[in-house]
Amino acid sequence: MKVFSVSELNEQIKYIFDGSFYHIKVCGEVSNFVYHTSGHMYFSLKDKDSVVRCVMFKSYASRLSFSIKDGDSIVVSGSLSVYSPRGEYQINIQSIEIDGVGSLQESFLKLKDEYQKKGYFDSKKSIPKFPKTIALLTSKTGDVINDIKMVAQKRGWGVDFILINTKVQGDDAKFSIAKNIAYADTLGVDCIVLARGGGSIEDLWAFNEAIVVESIFNANTPIVSAIGHEPDYVLSDYVADLRAPTPSAAMSMILPDISEILITIDTLSSRLNSVFANILKQKEYENLSIKLKFQSFDKIVEKQIQKISRLDVLLDKAINNKLSVLGATIQPYFARLYSAYELQLSKISNKFYMTKLALESKNPQSTKKKGYFYASVNGKGIDSLANVEVDSKIILEDIDIMLEVVVKNKILKN
Repeated sequence: MKVFSVSELNEQIKYIFDGSFYHIKVCGEVSNFVYHTSGHMYFSLKDKDSVVRCVMFKSYASRLSFSIKDGDSIVVSGSLSVYSPRGEYQINIQSIEIDGVGSLQESFLKLKDEYQKKGYFDSKKSIPKFPKTIALLTSKTGDVINDIKMVAQKRGWGVDFILINTKVQGDDAKFSIAKNIAYADTLGVDCIVLARGGGSIEDLWAFNEAIVVESIFNANTPIVSAIGHEPDYVLSDYVADLRAPTPSAAMSMILPDISEILITIDTLSSRLNSVFANILKQKEYENLSIKLKFQSFDKIVEKQIQKISRLDVLLDKAINNKLSVLGATIQPYFARLYSAYELQLSKISNKFYMTKLALESKNPQSTKKKGYFYASVNGKGIDSLANVEVDSKIILEDIDIMLEVVVKNKILKN
């Protein structure tokens, strides 16, 4: 018997599949749908018992006139192929037809409508504003626990978690969830949090089961449902007292932020101080009113005027006494300062007089009075007749008259 390598075996299976399932049609419900940035579509096609992988490449996906999503029941046409590196087979889809709502989605809507009519979604218990103890129902092996604790630490609020290991997926998960809800309800905790990460509708189906819905509804402790991711909705979300889009978001919703609390305390403290100040001011007004009742306003004013008059007299006396003391102290200084001032003034007066005499001796007007006159050419005084040219106009002026003469001849003296 020949021994195959893994690659050879997968290639043989691929050859058989490609030849035997060249064109097939398969109906089922869409799950885990992903529209890749490349334009390819990846999802699973399932029924109640089985799942098969599917891919629709961009060249075919671009021809679709409608979009598909998780829960849609569809009929796909294509060929069956094996992906050799992993030994997995998948349907390479060429076309898709809508076949109505998927069976699981249909069951979900039916159950939702049934419990809504019973009023299971109407009654909500309030979540304590400052929880001290929280019962956490989730799998102890998942990442949910770390995510929740990390958010709790960031909020800065000290809270105790009681972890109750709970099966959150599979056929018997509904029994584990219902039993642990009943147990947590006896612990006297502030609230119960049901938590698990995201998944397909079948992965989360335990939280749609009647036994779980009934357990949540009958519990006396407030329950927060934090199942899956933002788009995921299960019946526990509707019947719980609070629905959180993710487990991490649940902690942000139910745990107060310590920084916000401190800001609130500061604000309240400021308001309290303001109110207390107003109360004191009001008491002062009341005391003043009581005093005014026993004394007339005119008498109060008269007393104040008399007091001011007495203070005014005392102030005048104090000022006069101070001036007398200062006068006696600075009198000798004033006498010496006045003598020095008179001497300096006499010196300045004599100097001014001598300067006046010197200026008057050089005044052209004074010279003109003595029989002299002033000569100029073009507005400039003549220092020497030798500088005057023939035909120049000379202005001669004394104290009484001004003459304009023209030089006709210039004679030099030997």
